[in-house]
Formats: sequence, structure tokens, C-alpha cells
Amino acid sequence: MRESQHPSAVSGRLNTAVAHNARVWNYWIGGKDNYEIDQRVGDQVATMFPVIRDVARADRRFLGRTVRFLTADCAVRQFLDIGTGLPTLDNTHEIAQRIAPESRIVYVDNDPIVLVHARSLLTGTARGATDYIDTDVRDPDKVMQGAAATLDLDQPVAVMMLGILNFVLDTDEARDIVRRIMASVPSGSYLALTHPTTDTDLGGEGNVEAMAFWNENATPPITARSRAEISSFFDGLDLVAPGLVSCSRWRAEPDSGPVLPQFGALARKP
Repeated sequence: MRESQHPSAVSGRLNTAVAHNARVWNYWIGGKDNYEIDQRVGDQVATMFPVIRDVARADRRFLGRTVRFLTADCAVRQFLDIGTGLPTLDNTHEIAQRIAPESRIVYVDNDPIVLVHARSLLTGTARGATDYIDTDVRDPDKVMQGAAATLDLDQPVAVMMLGILNFVLDTDEARDIVRRIMASVPSGSYLALTHPTTDTDLGGEGNVEAMAFWNENATPPITARSRAEISSFFDGLDLVAPGLVSCSRWRAEPDSGPVLPQFGALARKP
């Protein structure tokens, strides 16, 4: 693991008295790496915003579709997964290396419980490579310095930022993070991104009350953004069809379920 401490050295960073996003998200998708406080807060949010479990699962399916598309159709062999979350079935390296065993993947997160579980993310194929960086997305220079130890930054990289920029509350800061990271990868690289919204055309108005409850009872604080604000993260990049849409509908089967208030898109750096 690059730029990180051994998992046993970070147990003191764990706070099991306050609900945390990685654990609540894990609860919503049916995982076991969560505590009673995460379940209580997760259930309350689900009462206020009933589609949240659908959002969590749709976001995970979006990950699978984008990684398969990038690996099989775009011949991408390098992935930088920022805001990894807790390991579950079909993580980025498992999907990519199933198609192309030589694929190289770097995971980035700063959640201590994710770090504790990081070793399960590092069991890739013998031909490929996996690594984990314990650092914050708000330090993109450190992210890219750590990634360079495993990835060849002269070759295309797929940057995965699923459900992470919503924890960067200042939109200008979030936009600058994306700009700096994408400036560090070459032409032919990709940005995959998901982000919650309050836009009413996707049914996002229910996010308002639920997010207010979250910010009073859990960590880290979260924000939703409009279509225009999320679109701005892709400035200078070429969106891949079908563009910025509900993540449940991005290159999905016609019967893939309802439109959900979580935007998703993939774009290529020209």
C-alpha cells in the first residue's frame, strides 16, 4: 500500500459511535461491514428517501458497466478508482482483470475502515497489479504521486470518481480537483463520475430533507448538485453516449429499473 499506514495502525481512527458513509453505503447494498449506528441512520434516510437503496445498487451496477466498457471496448488497461469504499463483489480490479488480466488498478480512499479492508483489494492477477493509497481526494497531487508508483501516467488511465465529489462541498474546489487530476493523465484517458442531484426531473427533490438529516447525524457531510454543476466537471472532455443521464440508465438494458436521482457519465480526454 502506497502513502498509507498498516491497517493495524489506523484502528484508532475508527469512530463507531457516528454513522459513516462507507459503512452506511455498505449497509444499503446488503454488505456486512457496518454497525448498528450505520443501520439506524441508513434506515432513517431510507424512510425519508425511499429510493436510496436503489440508488446505491444502481451506482454499483454503473461501475460494472463502465469498467467492462472501458476494458473490452476501449482497451483501457489502467484504472484509478478514487473514493473506493468498502470492498464488495466485483470490485474494479476484478472486473477489469477478468477481461484483461494485465490491467493495473490503484484504489484511493481515506476512510480508516476501508484501509482495514484494503488487503482484499490487493489480490489481483499475477499479470496485472493492484495498489491502495490512503489519502484524501482533496490532495490531488498526492493522489497522482501515489498512483504513479503503479500506473504509467504516459498511457491512458480511467479515472473513476463514483459518489466522491458530493463530499467536497465547495463546487469550485470539486471542479479544481477534477481539472488537476485529469491534467495529470494523457490524451485517451477517461473520467467516470456519479453524483447525487436534487433535480426534479430525476426525482431528486427528496434528497433535500434526507441530506439535511444526514449532515446532522452522520459523517462526512454531503451535498447534491444540479445537472449544470455536474456537467461542469466534464469541461474540456468529450462525453461518451448517452452523456450525462441517471446512472441507472447509462448503457443499461431497457428494463433496468426506474430513473434515479444519481447522475452518471463517462467522458474521454481528447
